Amino acid sequence: MLNIMRQLGATALVGLNSVAHIGPLLVIALVKFLIRIPPVTRVCDRALMGLAASWVDVNSWMMDHLTQTQIEITGLPDPAPEGHFLVISNHQSWVDIPVLQKVFNRRMPMLRFFLKSQLIWVPVLGLAWWALDFPFMKRYSREQIAKNPKLAGKDLATTQKACAKFAQIPVSIVNFVEGTRYKPDRHAQQRSPHRHLLNPRAGGTAFVLNAMGDQLDTLIDVTIAYPHGRGELFDLFVNRIKTVKVHIRTLTIPKEFRGGNYHTDPEYRAAFQAWLNQLWAEKDRTLDRLLT
Repeated sequence: MLNIMRQLGATALVGLNSVAHIGPLLVIALVKFLIRIPPVTRVCDRALMGLAASWVDVNSWMMDHLTQTQIEITGLPDPAPEGHFLVISNHQSWVDIPVLQKVFNRRMPMLRFFLKSQLIWVPVLGLAWWALDFPFMKRYSREQIAKNPKLAGKDLATTQKACAKFAQIPVSIVNFVEGTRYKPDRHAQQRSPHRHLLNPRAGGTAFVLNAMGDQLDTLIDVTIAYPHGRGELFDLFVNRIKTVKVHIRTLTIPKEFRGGNYHTDPEYRAAFQAWLNQLWAEKDRTLDRLLT
């Protein structure tokens, strides 16, 4: 009973925080949409980023004061709120997202995630993500692409359009390289060579580098571990997630991967996949240490 009350109370507080911030956010987004003059757009962008940072601040305060979860961070980079970053991470739980937001909020430009297209219909939040220029991606199956090859280029077009916007503002683009959350059955189905990770999907990361290679300053490689067991947001607020370990590496993006064409250049594609697979092997060894 106590757990249910805690979960309901936390949900209510998160909902109130969202409504309080998203209302003004949508008004500013409407002004930005209607008055497409560069000075107005820049002011609106700054206001939108400020509201988003404030929203994350309140959510982070709730994590600190309404849960007993300890977040242990190593390798946190120096603050750089005006840069352009590509953030790659493993993905185990929906808790990963508020943890990443808490770790990087106001230290780096606002994190923007590539979202499944269905999430635009999430009440209130879907509109907020749209207003903040989060890209919405349609995930097509291999069967769908085989029947209609043109579908293969749609996500690339969405990525390029989003990156064209991101080039004009400070941004941290987050890519969960596995494409989905880790689950044992998925791990077995993929026959992943990694002990703690699904196979990395190189296409999404490559598309961002192809579109923004010259603008991106740094690669931020994040490894998230739950040594006492992972869970979802419900588990967070009923204190079932005891510890989250976040290990961060700041890396230089190799010059040869800036601006190539992953789709049409097989040599580039093979080299990029080999580089990403090496990063993933290192991440798996890092998880071994973090989970010990």
